Formats: sequence, structure tokens, C-alpha cells
Amino acid sequence: LLTVTVFLSTLTPKFYFALTVTSSFISGLIFVFEWWHFRKYGTSFIEQVSVSHLRPLIGGVENSPPAPAAFSAGESEPSRQSMPECKVWRNPLNLFRGAEYSRYMWVTGKEPLTYYDMNLSAQDHQNFFTCDTDALRPSDTVMQKAWRERNPQARIKAAYQALELNNDCATAYVLLAEEEATTIVDAEKYFKQALKAGEMIYRKSQNCHAQSPQHEAQLRRDTNVLVYVKRRLAMCARKLGRIREAVKMMRDLMKEFPLLSMLNIHENLLEALLELQAYADVQAVLAKYDDISLPKSAAICYTAALLKARAVSERFSPETASKRGLSTAEINAVEAIHRAVEFNPHVPKYLLEMKSLVLPPEHILKRGDSEAVAYAFFHLQHWKRIEGALNLLHCTWEGTFRMIPYPLEKGHLFYPYPSCTETADRELLPTFHDVSVYPQKELPFFIHFTAGLCSFSAMLALLTHQFPELMVVFAKAV
Repeated sequence: LLTVTVFLSTLTPKFYFALTVTSSFISGLIFVFEWWHFRKYGTSFIEQVSVSHLRPLIGGVENSPPAPAAFSAGESEPSRQSMPECKVWRNPLNLFRGAEYSRYMWVTGKEPLTYYDMNLSAQDHQNFFTCDTDALRPSDTVMQKAWRERNPQARIKAAYQALELNNDCATAYVLLAEEEATTIVDAEKYFKQALKAGEMIYRKSQNCHAQSPQHEAQLRRDTNVLVYVKRRLAMCARKLGRIREAVKMMRDLMKEFPLLSMLNIHENLLEALLELQAYADVQAVLAKYDDISLPKSAAICYTAALLKARAVSERFSPETASKRGLSTAEINAVEAIHRAVEFNPHVPKYLLEMKSLVLPPEHILKRGDSEAVAYAFFHLQHWKRIEGALNLLHCTWEGTFRMIPYPLEKGHLFYPYPSCTETADRELLPTFHDVSVYPQKELPFFIHFTAGLCSFSAMLALLTHQFPELMVVFAKAV
């Protein structure tokens, strides 16, 4: 102890200045590295090392998060990790290019669809409506080129050329219905012609599909065309107010082609049934598709929350609930809202009209802002129709983030919120739309700690430089 005391008493102010400057420099380097690691990987390097390597050495057990009760992929953890994190899906309720998107552009002068979104649609059309045997039929060869055309007028011109070669070319009528028709009535006329031609071709393909792999591929293509046309006809009926007819067409389509559930026709059915206020039928559809083994969507999660909210929203009062506590039905409704918000946290701001809506894109990213826009665009009216539902949502939705303070790093019912959604949503949504990026990344504790340590040691270095004698006395006293 005497030796240490003598050593400290002989130290000069220059030593303390050098010590504090070195400490500030090292802590600054650690801070910069922590920040870079967090921006690149979304986690703290120090926390990651301490949890993965240091805790097992001192006998600690890693607190692994509980297995989620439900998740969007519907598969095991290893298979989920092997899947692309941000898969883009075809919007089940996408609008008509000519009758809706183009009309919006004529009125506002703004382009509602991005090039990326339209390019994805072009790829979909080539996958759905073409096959290897198209070279055997001149009209299908023309349409194969038409789907690759970037210019809308060139595509429409090619469709008319295909009809000149074959008046029963179903895909040509589909293209004209989507892009040339300027009203839903005109689009429906084209789709009826496409249905007549498509059913005839489909029957022919059914009779000879077993002859060769080429005939089997042709049957798949003709099936895709027929399902697409019937679905769009049902959507035309829904938009023209013939809702019961639309519901029947959707039910028949799901019954006739049960294996095509990946097209999410049930989401069209849910929206039409909500318009009819057939809530018992909506519940029956949810019972079938809101299953742990099936992919989730905002339409499923928020519709389930709406039905539970409907049972209590009319008499719900925050003041009364805070005094007497929540009833069982109210707890179920709040939990359903928390589940929906955890799946897609962007939707409430649109339903509560805290953010303005735009036309939904042709493709959506599940759990992203694009899906939220697509859902709210069609379902806001259904929430408004149920008295008190939006009030209940307003009072409870933010509680989800008190339950899950770090949604990018952990989840409760679903896997953590994907960190890549912002980039994909900016590609899908128009530039004039303010893309929602909530939840924001929370800064880890060690970034705050290293920033504070760097600042504190730099301040000590400055004080040592300005008041060397006083700081030496202070250091020796400490």
C-alpha cells in the first residue's frame, strides 16, 4: 500500500491527461464499432458476445425466447430460416389497371404503380398465362410476346392481333379487360368473353392432359386462366354491387379448385361477406383459414379482431373498464387486437385515419406497410360500420408495444418483425406516399453506455488539460 501511495504521488498531470485521452479514444472506437454492428446486423455486438460466450462460461443459462404460438410461414424454425424473409405476394384485391389505376392517374397526374410492382405483375402474367406449347398456336405466341411488352399500348395492340388470329383467345380478352377497359362494366364484358373461351379450352385440355408432359403443362396454364377469369368476374360483381352473386361465385371457385388456396381467394370472400354483414359466415371462413398451420395475413388477423371487438365495442368505455376491470369478452377482444397489431403494426394508423391512404399496389409484403394500405383501403368501411370498434382499437392497439418493447428482436405470438420490410415497401409503394417504418429499431443499452463513457472520459481529459493541478489532487483523493 505504501509503494502504491508513493507511485501515485509521483505521477504528473501529463500522465492523467494521457490516461483520460487514451480512455476517451478507446471508448470512442468501441462506440463506433457498436453503432456500425447495430446498423448492419440489428443487434449489439457486446450483448451478443456476452449471451453467446460469456454466460455459458460462468454457468448461466441462455434465456431462449418461447416458441411462438403462431407464425406466418406455418412451418418449423429451420425451414422458416431457409425461406426468404421478405417474400412479396400478389394482392388478392388488386385493382384494375385501366378502370381504376389509370383513372386515378388521369385525375391526379400521379402514377399509382411503381415500375417494380408492374414488373412483378408482368412476371406473374408470364407464369400464369404462358406455357411451352404456345409455339404451336399463333395467337398464344403473340400473347406470349404481349405479356413481355413494357408499353401498355403495345400490349393492347398485340391482344387485338391475337384475336384476329383466334377469336377464342382467352388471354387476349383478359389483357383487354385489365388494361383497355376504362370502366368496371366494360371490364366485366371482356371477362365474360374470356370465360366463354377459357371454359372451352379448359375442357379440351382436360380430355388430353394425360397424353404427354406438354399437354399437362397446357392444362395447368388453362386452369390458371380459368381461375383468374372467374375470380376477376366475382370482383367485378362485388364492385358493381351484386355482392351475393360475387359471394356465390367465390364459394363455387373455392369448391371447384380447393388446391389453389395459395391464391388467397378466401380474402376476397371475407371482404364480400363483411359487406353483407354476414358475420356468422365470416366466422366460419376464419375458422377454416385462421389456423396455426396456414400462413397469416392482415385480413385474417384484423378480421378476427373485428369480430371479437363487435361483441363488446358498442358498450365499451375506457373509464368504466379502468374502474371495474375488463370482462372476459373484452379481454378476448383486446388480445385479438394485440395479436393483429403484432402481426402488422402499420394497420391501426390507417384505420384510425392518422395516415392518409393511397391506392393499394398490385403486390404486397406481409407485415409491411404495403399490406396495411391494401387491407385498410378495403376494410376501413367495415370497421366504421360497427359502432365503437375503432374506439376500442384506439384505446388498446399501442399496448402491444408495451408487451413487446423490442419487436425487431423478439415476438410474442409471431416471429420478430422482419427488418427488411422498409426497403421492399419503398419499392412497392409510390414515391409520393410516406412509407410507414414503425416499429423503429431500438438502440441497445451498450450503445448508450459506450457513448456516455466516451463523453465522460473526453470531459475528464479536457478538465485535466485545463486544470492539471486540481485534477491531480482530485484523482489522488479518489
